[in-house]
Amino acid sequence: MTRTMAGTLLGVGMAAMLWLHGGAAFAAAQYKIVTANPKGTYFAIGNDLAKYVAPDAGIELEVLPTAGSAANLKHVRYDPGVKLGIIQADVYQAFVDRSAAGNMAARAIIAPLRVILPLYNTEIHYIVRADSPLNYLHDIEKAKINGGVVGSGAALITHSLYRMMFNKPMPEANASYLENQPALVKLIGDKSVDVVVVAAGQPAPIITNMKPEAQKYIKLLKFDPAHATSKAALSVYAPSTVRAGSYPNLIKDNFTTIAVGALLVTYNFEDQYTASYLVRFARSLCQNFATLQASGHPKWREVSLNFPKLGAGWTYYAPAVAEIRACLNKPAPAAAPNKQCSAEERILGLCN
Repeated sequence: MTRTMAGTLLGVGMAAMLWLHGGAAFAAAQYKIVTANPKGTYFAIGNDLAKYVAPDAGIELEVLPTAGSAANLKHVRYDPGVKLGIIQADVYQAFVDRSAAGNMAARAIIAPLRVILPLYNTEIHYIVRADSPLNYLHDIEKAKINGGVVGSGAALITHSLYRMMFNKPMPEANASYLENQPALVKLIGDKSVDVVVVAAGQPAPIITNMKPEAQKYIKLLKFDPAHATSKAALSVYAPSTVRAGSYPNLIKDNFTTIAVGALLVTYNFEDQYTASYLVRFARSLCQNFATLQASGHPKWREVSLNFPKLGAGWTYYAPAVAEIRACLNKPAPAAAPNKQCSAEERILGLCN
């Protein structure tokens, strides 16, 4: 073999190696985040993470609509490619409680899951007809209630709150499990539903997109924290203010509803490859947090990069938390000295 031919083959081989190395180094990781209804706030939050956080972490993040929080726990636990999920805190707690009580199926799901960051409170919207005699949550004991599809956080909230407020399970004859849109059609159409429950951080797209004429057909129920039926509910949920600015086409004044926390959750990944990408994701979340609050869904303004003590059975994902804390503790870069430009530097365009 001639020296020239050998050199050519060597060059081709080195180029191939470099190409392969570059592909491995620069190809984005293909990950997924599970959210909820595509018209809900969880889906919008997932889109913000995919747009403002994932790219700087070298991740191409696919945002998946799902049935909701209960389903999301299983997706994060078992589905290949699903690395992140947004979960209601009460759903997470329900699995923790059932695990502690000896339910092996719940334990298998919840034991390896970890919290990256508590997010914000999700408001629970109780929607009734405009001419309904119902005005407060404590009025709904005998109503026909649609809590959302089986597996959704809204369905769990609806039935849990009912049991807490009225000390009994919701009668099966009064419960339905439709998606929000068909339930709203039944609410104002054949009136086979009296209450539609929408669990979504305000402004919830399905409500904020309603036209002003909607005031003729629907209204939102209020929550009275001082009412006798509210005491048990407040052990898990929290009062929250629905702002008129969130739904200007529907309400004129702020009022109180009930809310539940949302969590960004992952699996306890221990392999170095996945863990390294989740650490990069955590770093990017910290570095782009101001952008999320300025350009993302309004709910980001209620999020803080703090790590409050979690309840028994809850655990943070240590690598991500450590990275966010390190990012927050890093001193800001020193400002460049205020240099005076010469006439020549200005002419050459060398002054900022």
